[in-house]
Amino acid sequence: MGSMGRSCGVLLHISSLPSRWGIGDLGRGADLFLDFLCSSRQSLWQILPLSPTDPGQGNSPYSSFSAFGGNPLFISPELLVKDGLLELSDLDSHEPLSMKACDHAGSARIKRSLLQRAYKRFASSEDSEYYLFCEKNGHWLDDLALFLSLKRHLGGVPWCEWPAPLRDREEKALAEAREQLADKIGYARFLQYVFERQWGRLKRVCREKGISVIGDVPVYVSHDSADVWAHRELFDLDPTGRAKKVAGVPPDYFSESGQRWGNPVYRWDMLEKEGFWWWIRRLSNALSLFDMVRIDHFRGLVKFWSIPSSERSAIDGEWVEASPDAFFLRVKENFPAMPFIAEDLGYITPDVKDYIRRLGIPKTLVLQFAFGDDLEKSPYAPANHIENACVYTGTHDNNTTRGWFESEATPLMRSQLNEIAGHKVTPETVSMDMISIAMASKASMTVYPMQDVLGLGQEARLNTPGKPSGNWLWRLEERQLEDAPVEKLAEMTARFGREAR
Repeated sequence: MGSMGRSCGVLLHISSLPSRWGIGDLGRGADLFLDFLCSSRQSLWQILPLSPTDPGQGNSPYSSFSAFGGNPLFISPELLVKDGLLELSDLDSHEPLSMKACDHAGSARIKRSLLQRAYKRFASSEDSEYYLFCEKNGHWLDDLALFLSLKRHLGGVPWCEWPAPLRDREEKALAEAREQLADKIGYARFLQYVFERQWGRLKRVCREKGISVIGDVPVYVSHDSADVWAHRELFDLDPTGRAKKVAGVPPDYFSESGQRWGNPVYRWDMLEKEGFWWWIRRLSNALSLFDMVRIDHFRGLVKFWSIPSSERSAIDGEWVEASPDAFFLRVKENFPAMPFIAEDLGYITPDVKDYIRRLGIPKTLVLQFAFGDDLEKSPYAPANHIENACVYTGTHDNNTTRGWFESEATPLMRSQLNEIAGHKVTPETVSMDMISIAMASKASMTVYPMQDVLGLGQEARLNTPGKPSGNWLWRLEERQLEDAPVEKLAEMTARFGREAR
């Protein structure tokens, strides 16, 4: 991807966009944000995974029922009115929700009622595009629609607690379920179709405006997902479908005891035997949605931390080899342009660095990690940046830059920052100072969270790893977008040679 030249842009998840319905969506709020990106001369928009979220998992975009599907909460009711699937009076029958923080439950309640109404109208119409969509995506859509319908029908319990014939996908039991739940299955397919149509519209607008979208593929999938249920052989499970080993990371910057994520680990021997087709389809699906894909926890594709599922903490795990040589060979055959970014934060060993270098894909650099005792040696320090990288002020897992400066940076870190910035940095200037340092970097790409563009403090942090609840709530308000420092960002973009060609 070296041909993109120098570029810069903003990290903002769809859920954080302004809208009337308790969560950001693919409608007007997204268009307003794109106008802001254009007028401030940005050429990148980075988002988090678009997959359906689960209230039981804290609504994290990294814990989903599906590695392929889109989140129905991101469907814009206003666009459904445009498509003739809803009337304006349908929208008016609901009180708008607060614009301030995400209200996942409130949004789900209103959207369920609106989407079911839209589905009734849709079901009585003929839409040939819908049948094409179902055919093209059948390899994941059929399993997902059946999985979600069964899950609702069986009171929401995880699939490994379903009656054995359904848990083990016995053909007769599945055929009966398909017949009995036909309407629910149709509704689940309809939601995915509408999501894809609305995303396709947004993607066209991005292309017209010269904005590339960076998406996100988490290495692991949730145990309670259509993917694991339908492809048990690819995961390390026992005969009842429970995970034998789970994923996580050993102790690192984010956590002293490591993190036990609980996702089932892959059986790389089985993936390899099947030519990695599940992964290839997954990446191919991501690249049909995005221009570039950030691979979250890239190191898990080289060696992964495997924890016996009986262990409650991440400490007693071990490093296990994936099948990197064979896997990356297949990836290169299928995607010769290699439009990927490696998220290589945390505990990274020389072998992982070596693969990233050999694949020729950009690595990830986080400015907040540069400061402290090891500034001279730190790969995150601006003096040590390399060109083939994407540099962030902070990611969705970090504090905002102002929050970091006010509550995490030590006196030493602050004085180092003063020196690099060339003046005394204050809480009021730190966000733009850091964006300016990121833009000046040798790295070919730079991305900064919208919270940093607005100079917001700790109250606007999106996620704190290891914190069980209260994450994924921050939202951008329309007036903040109107007051954003458009000219300043545009001027910096030009000054540091990061304008879209």
